[in-house]
Order: sequence, then structure tokens, then C-alpha cells
Amino acid sequence: MRLAHALLPLLLQGCWTAAQDPMAAERAIAFQDCPVDLFFVLDTSESVALRLKPYGALVDKVKSFTKRFIDNLKDRYYRCDRNLVWNAGALHYSDEVEVISGLTRMPAGRKALQDRVDAVKYFGKGTYTDCAIKKGLEELLVGGSHLKENKYLIVVTDGHPLEGYKEPCGGLEDAVNEARHLGVKVFSVAITPDHLEPRLSIIATDHTYRRNFTAADWGQRPDAEQVISQTIDTITDMIKNNVEQVCCSFECQPARGPPGPRGDPGYEGERGKPGLPGEKGEAGDPGRQGDLGPVGYQGMKGEKGTRGEKGSRGPKGYKGEKGRRGIDGVDGMKGETGYPGLPGCKGSPGFDGIQGPPGPKGDAGAFGLKGAKGEPGADGEPGRPGSTGLPGDEGDPGEPGPPGEKGEAGDEGNAGPDGAPGERGGPGERGPRGTPGVRGPRGDPGEAGPPGDQGREGPVGVPGDPGDAGPIGPKGYRGDEGPQGLEGARGAPGPTGPPGDPGLMGERGEDGPPGNGTAGFPGFPGYPGSRGPPGINGTKGYPGLKGDEGEAGDPGEDNNDISPRGAKGAKGYRGPEGPQGPPGHAGPPGPDECEILDIIMKMCCECPKCKCGPIDILFVLDSSESIGLQNFEIAKDFIIKVIDRLSRDELVKFEPGQSHAGVVQYSHNQMQEHVDMKDPNIRNAQELKEAIKKLQWMAGGTFTGEALQYTRDRLLPPTPNNRIALVITDGRSDTQRDTTPLSVLCGPDIQVVSVGIKDVFGFVAGSDQLNDISCQGLAPQGRPGISLVKENYAELLEDTFLKNVTAQICIDKKCPDYTCPITFTSPADITILLDSSASVGSHNFETTKRFAKRLAERFLTAGRADPAQPVRVAVAQYSGRGQQRPELANLRFQQNYTVLAGAVDALDFLNDATDVADALGYVARFYRQASSGAAQKRLLLFSDGNSQGATAAALEKAAQEAQRAGLEVFVVAVGRQVHEPHVRVLVTGKAAEYDVAYGERHLVRVPSYPALLRGVLYQTVSRKVAQG
Repeated sequence: MRLAHALLPLLLQGCWTAAQDPMAAERAIAFQDCPVDLFFVLDTSESVALRLKPYGALVDKVKSFTKRFIDNLKDRYYRCDRNLVWNAGALHYSDEVEVISGLTRMPAGRKALQDRVDAVKYFGKGTYTDCAIKKGLEELLVGGSHLKENKYLIVVTDGHPLEGYKEPCGGLEDAVNEARHLGVKVFSVAITPDHLEPRLSIIATDHTYRRNFTAADWGQRPDAEQVISQTIDTITDMIKNNVEQVCCSFECQPARGPPGPRGDPGYEGERGKPGLPGEKGEAGDPGRQGDLGPVGYQGMKGEKGTRGEKGSRGPKGYKGEKGRRGIDGVDGMKGETGYPGLPGCKGSPGFDGIQGPPGPKGDAGAFGLKGAKGEPGADGEPGRPGSTGLPGDEGDPGEPGPPGEKGEAGDEGNAGPDGAPGERGGPGERGPRGTPGVRGPRGDPGEAGPPGDQGREGPVGVPGDPGDAGPIGPKGYRGDEGPQGLEGARGAPGPTGPPGDPGLMGERGEDGPPGNGTAGFPGFPGYPGSRGPPGINGTKGYPGLKGDEGEAGDPGEDNNDISPRGAKGAKGYRGPEGPQGPPGHAGPPGPDECEILDIIMKMCCECPKCKCGPIDILFVLDSSESIGLQNFEIAKDFIIKVIDRLSRDELVKFEPGQSHAGVVQYSHNQMQEHVDMKDPNIRNAQELKEAIKKLQWMAGGTFTGEALQYTRDRLLPPTPNNRIALVITDGRSDTQRDTTPLSVLCGPDIQVVSVGIKDVFGFVAGSDQLNDISCQGLAPQGRPGISLVKENYAELLEDTFLKNVTAQICIDKKCPDYTCPITFTSPADITILLDSSASVGSHNFETTKRFAKRLAERFLTAGRADPAQPVRVAVAQYSGRGQQRPELANLRFQQNYTVLAGAVDALDFLNDATDVADALGYVARFYRQASSGAAQKRLLLFSDGNSQGATAAALEKAAQEAQRAGLEVFVVAVGRQVHEPHVRVLVTGKAAEYDVAYGERHLVRVPSYPALLRGVLYQTVSRKVAQG
């Protein structure tokens, strides 16, 4: 009892102390635990939020993964008497970072954290992963536990974009290196598929923190849920294993005692890193206008700054003074090189002319004036040698000349064949006898031992040092030649002996192969020696030969006196008037309307062409993250090429007072940028293209409706020009947050063309949004809108698509009328017969087919006095005998141009002989079978009159047979090698006489096959056939 009474006050005192300091007790419990700080970094950018419909569905999967992970955070007891406890928090990010919840103790704060994650609304803009990681590090360091080894980040992202992304917080690698330096481990968890593995690998601390972890799989794989559960279990197991090594670093740790007294305050910590940039403040009130300061000096040009945020609208400024005249601008950049023209066809080689006979020799001309003295003649040939004179006295020797320069070494010659082995030489001379040594005492002879086995050959010894040369001994006698011994092993080279006596000169060897060296330069000539004494005069020579004939003398002086002119004779009488001559032939008819038009087209170098404009064209370019940097650059190239083609092909003038062009690029809310020709710094199309090239990819969200409203407010003022808006997008506008209608541009004064293209994930552009943009389904107002869909951005640069776009933009262009109408007063059956022989050539035959299609279209679309009277056309080809296509049974008159053009395209070049007479018979038989009696029967024949084996009589017979069948023949003669008599027979059917007027109406002469397609020749020919 006495002991109990003594302990009772102590217990009461301890309970009172504990009640007074409950926080200390809580800290004691927490200190015995092993805390883990875990922070989730969730990507809610456009590439995640807008990838699935309804928008935000993929973000919901990410939130579901996070909540499941939080449910899996359960405490654990270690053998070292330590408890693992969890502190968890989360943030989500796009181009801004928002903390969902700071670090909260689990399991007490589990429900609150999950509710906050579930309430997250996605940003759907750009992707600033580096800023998000640094914000997560800040939360771990500020609100976390004291164990820096137990801090973890879980980054859930798809890794987009790969290129062109913005990193305002130092870059992804800098953020990851900072986490590694602070000892924070970073797990990288993918949103699959179409994630960027290289970026995810950079985020992870090492490969063990990546391991193909998956948070959401929108590909709907059958094992998706199993993979996600495995990801959660694997990460938690890795953390638990790492924590056990940190918290249980000793095998035996006793229980912790009560906390000690509070320690002294620590030293001031290091200065922290600068935080993230704060939100932009509100614009301040405008200040009063300051006094005019002194004129400053012109400063140095500063570096180009980064693009600032759009400021608020400032107060209206005061009108400034009129500026001075600016200096002239620099010349514009050189335009882009045009497309090279197609190579022309190679002409046929001409025939070699026959060499003419030599002309007769001309008569000798009159003597000319005496010429000037000629140049001295060339040295004559040396004369015959004279008699040998007596030898003169020997002259003094000349001074020796300097040695000549050494010639260049010739190229090394090829090795010659091995020579025959020479005869074996005799033994060499005996060397001198050495100095005798001191004779030693003679020993007792020993007993002879048995002969030993022959030893093996020892290794070659190292050559000794050369000894001193002894005196040369007397030459010995030549010994007898011994038997040839076996060739011994090659010994080591001995010391070089003294040179021996020169041997006898051997026989001259065979000449070696000639070398291929070059001759050396000649040496310097020696100086001339001193002049010797004069020799004795020789004997008198013989007289020389007779000299040449001398030059002609000067002519006599001319008589310069002019004789007087005779008197002019009297004018003769007028002769009698002659009889009146017979009347001349009737001349050809004058040119008709088509021929006059053809002459004008040939003479005019710059005839008026179709004119497009003036127009106002606006390009609205999607610059969101789902487009991708490479696709954004292709879209800019497309815009520049469209402007170039409008300027070059459609003659649109982009200049003040004429046509206007502009470009708007956009991303999410309040993220629009435009360049257009109303900018005072852009004066022409070239400067506009340079400004387009400088546009930078925004890589944010997609607010298409807001961008179209921006375009209408800023760039579409009232104007009389035709207005076209071309919208290039992936059709994935965030309509949940951008409530501006996509049809905001629709109206009677503008045509909207939407071009939808797959995004970087391969999703097809949304047709419903594209139809809304291009005003589909609305009441027709002006020109209807157009919606186009492309597989990828590269198709924008295809030549066919560019032509279609420019043609659609200029569909209302104004063209001069270069047509002369034709009218048929009665039904007509017309056959166009093409020459397909070898003399035409395949290329020219294709040109003829194109010309025939133009004629056929003009015949079938011609006016008719009575619409009930049809005009029918057939097209055939001919070559040699029996070679007409199509066969007579398959040839038909057609009234449908599409069917007829297909039949013309199906004609193949025959490349054989030429038989015009047989071709006329083929056509005559066709008309007897297929043509009605009331129709006008007309044949347009392509022929130069050349027909193998045909005479004028045979052609006349064939032409008259065609006339008896009711045919009126028109001939197109192409080229300059035309058989004129045969062509006249084909036109008139007569070989004896030719009616010039009739021939001019039925004959068309063309200088070459390319000329068929120039100007309006097809109109001239068709009008002749129609009028007859």
C-alpha cells in the first residue's frame, strides 16, 4: 500500500503532462513511423483531353487510375518495428499547373483526395511537362516528411509533343536532373497507345521506373484492366521494398523513448530557387502624358525578345506629328524558281543533198595595180656544198660549260623475266693468315672415345662484331674446281669485307626491255670557245644560176578628163492602146470570223486572258498541339504555294487596291495571331510570304469557333471583292468549352472551304464539324461552301490538289470570248478519219486524237436550226490496205461526247503503210450502211496526199466513189511535204482541173502537228465543215 501511494502521484503527473502536450505524443508516434511522400502529376493537355469523344473521356480514365492507386496505399509493418505510412497529393497540368491537393496523410485523407481528383476539369491546351515536374518537386520538399529518400513522383502522360514543344521552365531534362539531384524518384506511366516512348524514358529516373507502365488504354485491349492493375501493384511493391531498405537500415532497433527537449533553432537555409511565374496582373490606370524629353541618341539594336502576351487595349493616343520621308527599302527577295519546261521533240534529220558538178573555170581577171612590196621570203634550201677548204689552225680550247641540270628520273620499268642461273663461281681468294698464338704445352694423348651421334643443327648465332681488317695478302693461284656441294642454309650476313680486285669484263648481256622513263631536260649549252685564226681562202666558186623573172612595171597614168554628156533625145509618141485582156479566175473567199480570230490569236503576244479577281482570300490555320510541328510547316508551305499559283496562273494581283490575302493561326482561348496585307510592314505578296514563314507553332488547345469569330471581326470588313475563307484543321474543336458556333463565317458575301486532315494520332477529321464550318445544311446563301477531307498533310502539296483549289477559288473568273459559233441547218453525219501510218509518228498521232476530240465536242454542242434534227459524229483511223479501226461492224455514229471521247482514247497507233484509196472505200461503205438519206454526209480526212503505190487515177476513182455515196470530203493536210496533185484530187475528185474557190473551202493546210492545238484552229476547221 505504501508503494501504491508512492506511485499514484507519479502516474497522475504523467497523465497531466500527456494531456497538456497531445501534439508531442502525436509527433512521437509519427517519428516511430516510416513515411513515404507520393505525388501524382497528371497530364490533361489537348493531346489527352481531346483524343476521344466525348472530349475528356481519356482524362476520366486517368482519374480512375489515380483513384485506384490511392486505394492501394495501405500501411505496412516492418520487422524492424517500423510502420510504413503514406502521404499523397496530386496536380494536373497543360500549359498551366494546378495543384489538386497537397500532401495528405493516408488513410485519413484518402476520401477527400479522391473526391478532389474526381472533380478535376481538363485544361486541354499545350503541354508544359517540365513546369509540372518542378511544381511536384516543390510540393514534395515543402510539405513532405524528413526522409528525402522516400519521396516519389508518378508522372502520367502520353509524352506528346515530340518536336517543337515549348519548355518555359528550363526543359524536361533539366526538371528530371533536378529531381535526381534531390533524391526524388520519378515513375513514368504512359497513356497508351500512340505514346512517345523516348519522352517517357527521359522522364523516368532509370529504366526500372518505366517498365511499360500504363495508366489508361483507349485502344480497348482485352487485357487493359489487368495491365493497369499490374502497373499499380508493381509501383507500390517497388516503393515498399525501397522504403524497407531505408527505414530498416539496422537489424535491431529498440523502441523509441519520449521526445527530448526542443533544440536550438537552426541556421538560416539557403535561398530557394525562383518560383513559377505568377499570373498576369490587371492593367494599371493610364498615366498622364509626360513632358517631351530631349532628343536621344540612336541606341544599338537589341536582341530579339520573346513574344510577349497580348496586352490590354490602351487609351487613345494623341495625333503625332507628320513623320519624315523614309528611306527607300531594300530590293525584294528573288522569287522562287519556276517549273522547268518540258523538253521539245527531237526533229527528224534532213536528207543529205546531192553534190553539184564543179563549175567551169572562170576567165582571168584584169591586171590589178602594183602591189606593195612583199614580206621577205623564207630561207631557201641549202646550196650544194662547196669545195673542201684547207684545214685551219687548231683553235684554243673553249672554256668548259657548266654541268647540265639533272634530268628527271624516268618511271620505273616493269620487272624483266628472271634470267638463267649463272655458272657457279670459284672459291674466293684465301684470306690473310692470322697472327700465330702462343703455343701451349703439349698434353698427353687421351684414349680415343667412341664416335658420338651427329648432333642437331644449332640455331643461327647472332653475328659477331666486325673485326679489324687485316693486311691484303698476295693473290693465290686458282685451285682445282671441286665437286658441286649441296646448297647450305643461308647464313647470317657477315661483316662487309674490303673491296676485291676488279674482275675481267664479262660478255655483253642481252638488251633489257625498253624503259618508259621520260627524257631529261637538255643541259645548259656550254659557253662558246674563243675564235680560232682565220682559215685559208678557198678557190673561186662557179657562176650562179639565172635569177627569177622581175616584177611587172608600174601602169601608166590614167586619163581623168570627163567627156561631155550628149544631148537628150526627143520624147517619143504614145503608142496605140492594146486590146482588153480576158477576165481572171475568181479569187479565194476572204477570211471568215473564225479565221480572223485565229490570225489575231497568232499575232498577239499578250492577248487578254481569263482574269480572276479581285478577291479577298483568308487562310485560317489550326495551330493546336494535335497538329504537330511538321504538319504545321507543311500547311504553311501549302498557303504560300496557293498564293504563288494565284499570282502566276490566275493573274491575281495581291497589292493595295486589288486583291487581298491574310492568314490567321489559332489554338485555344485568346490564342490567335494573324498576318495580312493591311499591315503597314507588308506591302506586297513577297513580304506576306516571308511573314507566313515566320509563324511559330502554338501547340495548345483547339478553339475553332472563337478563331473564326476573330477572323470575321478583324479581317473581313465590307468589300466588293469575292471573299473566300480556307480553314485547315483536324476537325476536333473543343466545343464543350468553346461555345462559339462553327458556322460564324457563313453568309451571302463569303464562301467557306474547310479542309480536314488526320492528326498526329491518325484520327480522321470530324465530318460534322467540317460541315458546320463550311455552312453545309444551311439555307443557300451566295456561293455554296465545300468540305474536303485528306489522309495526311503531304497531300496538300500535290499538284492536282493545288490546281483544284486555285480553280475553285477562281471559279467565277471572267474570260474573253474567243469562240465563233457554228450552226447546222439540217441533220448531219460527220466522220473524222485519222492518219495512223508510220509517216505520222506516235507522238503526232496522239496530238491528232486530241484535236479530233476538240472537233467532236464542238460538232456535238453546236447550234441547230431544229433541235429535232440530230448531229452525229464518228471517229476512225486508217493505215495500209485493210487496216482501218474500228472494224466496219463496230463503227457507230455517236451523239454522246463522253462515249465518243472514250472511243478516241482507245485508238492505238497502227504504224504501218498508207493507203488513202482503200480508206475512202471503207468510209463509203460505212455511210451506205449507217447514214440516213436526209442527213448531210461529211468526211474530214487527215492526209498529206502521199499513198504508197497509188496513182492520181486510182485516187480519182476512189474519191468519185465517195462522192457517189453522197460524201462531201474535207482534207486537213499537215506538214510541208504535201503531194499537191493527190490532195487536189481528194478534195475535188478530179485530176484534170481544179476549182480554186471550192478547194479553199474544203482544204485546210497546217504547217505542223503541234500547230493543230494552237489558237482557235479547231474552230476554223469545224466552221468550214458545218458550212460546207
